[in-house]
Amino acid sequence: MDWGPVLPDSLVLEIFLHLPHDAVLRAGLTCRQWQAVSRDEFLWRELFYSYYRIPRSVPRHPSAVSWYREFKRLYDCIPCVEVQTLREHSDQVLHLAFSHRGHRFSSCSKDCTVKLWDTERQDGNISLVHSSSMRQFNWGYTQFSQFNPDDTLLLVSGVYLGPHHSSSGEIAVISLDNYTLLSRVRNKPYDVFGCWLNETHLISGNLHWIGNMTSCSVLWLNKAFQDIESENVNVVKRLFKIQNINASTIRTVMVAHCRRHDNPDLLLDYEAQSQARRQKAEQDNQHHPLLFDLGASDSEEEEEAESEEQCGTDGRSHGFSSARTPQPTISGLDHVIHSRKHVGARELQIETQVAQMMGRAYTKAPDPSLIDPSEPGEGEDKTYLLFTTGSLTYSPHQIGIKRIKPDQMTTSGPVLGEERSSEEFFDSLDHVIDIHGHIIGMGLSPDHRYLYVNSRAWPKGCVISDPMSPPPIAEEIDMHVIDLKSLREERRSLRAHRAFTPNDECFFIFLDVSRDFVASGAEDKHGYIWDRHYNICLARLAHDDVVNSVAFSPADQELLLSASDDSTIKVWRSPRMVRLSQASPRQLRPRSLLPSWLLRHKNSTFSGSVNGKAVSEGWKKPSEGK
Repeated sequence: MDWGPVLPDSLVLEIFLHLPHDAVLRAGLTCRQWQAVSRDEFLWRELFYSYYRIPRSVPRHPSAVSWYREFKRLYDCIPCVEVQTLREHSDQVLHLAFSHRGHRFSSCSKDCTVKLWDTERQDGNISLVHSSSMRQFNWGYTQFSQFNPDDTLLLVSGVYLGPHHSSSGEIAVISLDNYTLLSRVRNKPYDVFGCWLNETHLISGNLHWIGNMTSCSVLWLNKAFQDIESENVNVVKRLFKIQNINASTIRTVMVAHCRRHDNPDLLLDYEAQSQARRQKAEQDNQHHPLLFDLGASDSEEEEEAESEEQCGTDGRSHGFSSARTPQPTISGLDHVIHSRKHVGARELQIETQVAQMMGRAYTKAPDPSLIDPSEPGEGEDKTYLLFTTGSLTYSPHQIGIKRIKPDQMTTSGPVLGEERSSEEFFDSLDHVIDIHGHIIGMGLSPDHRYLYVNSRAWPKGCVISDPMSPPPIAEEIDMHVIDLKSLREERRSLRAHRAFTPNDECFFIFLDVSRDFVASGAEDKHGYIWDRHYNICLARLAHDDVVNSVAFSPADQELLLSASDDSTIKVWRSPRMVRLSQASPRQLRPRSLLPSWLLRHKNSTFSGSVNGKAVSEGWKKPSEGK
């Protein structure tokens, strides 16, 4: 049949440049010529930048093989389809954590249980395999959990209810072989959370007030359990003893293992991107993090050592007091609030000045060789202890970094750590990064190269005159990216999610990082997903209340979990994985990429959204999976 004259390729391309991507794909099925033009790299480059609204100064991901496939990856591989809702918790769900293999995950809740779930069922659904209530140990609620590196033990952190109102918490270690409780460890304040250092040792905190607004945080290394071979070995050892001023304390500890030789999971063309962002930063007068060293002050070492030895003799702690709060917010303020009622502002100011002078006189000098930033491929493997802290006010506004040396990796040796002179009463911080805002979340990339930090910014140029009256915080949540090789902020802040609580009611919002994506909860009843390379928000995940935590499966970044105050855990998978799970074996045979993608562009209504747009733009609707 005679179809008449054929349009030149250049004219077809010009027409396609004015069409949306789904129309281009449909047009490509018309004939061989249009199909060839519809796969043109220049065409998909233009569609990519216009659809995702990415600045053209940002290059394509170095590992991408084509613009078409890169467009498809961001559109089709985001876990934005709700496939299952887990309703076994009876109260707010606060935290989610995957095992390193990805075969299990744990959840913590205000119902005071920790639950374990199986992700490897043949039907693709997630099922509950175990639930433990911690009320028998006088806990108020469970707030955090973490699998040890070989997935044999589970650390569970919670708020401990004792006879007096304080900020104490506890850490429990549970065997995953038979779900028995192996040990319990004091943890104060409770929002230290605790973390694993290696397969058999975990880190906890303790807090000692040595003034009205001055305190001492002690970080302890604890053996997870005491076996027969370790009867004559310490079960605890002091790692660090750090002074706090202006009502601040150390919170949210985590361990980063920075490898000397690694291939970072975030592939960046820094020269192209950094130059564009430097120009934008100069125009916007963007805040840059400050790096500096802190001083410290004085406390009662003998009293502290005695109390900690009593706590650590059997790997358990008993009778610790704590307060049950309506929401896990800033801890340890009761002491300061009580002091302010009886002490004047002038006296508190003098106390801070004296504490600073004592800190400079009695703090061990940092060893520069322990923390010197190294270029990629240089130096040695380093283990860092990361935590939130502060120096100006009680709200956490700084990231503290302390290197853990190889001889500190076990509890062998003196309980109080290495010998020190009377002039070295406190440990100094190796590095501090000031975020200039209230920190409400932290998460490490899978390779531990990058630290992602959720914060709510203070007004530019603000001055803090009263430590108990921090500046107002923004509703927008900024996500900062810190390179732990260079110890500097490397990426511009990600922004889309929001929070509304004031300073004294702020609570932690957990984020998680996969190879290509980063996700976070928010107080606006949504979870959010960004692409790590392009810094764009790709999806919003709806809940009925605050989203407290998100977690990617380490085995498959196209599986994401979100936990909410609506007492549910939602399971999200990518459109690609949903189609594969619904396809019969006969349909899974190899076929052309273009027709298979087009088949998904019909009658779709997803519960999530992509790139700020409903995902109803041409994807086949998956089953609910509930």
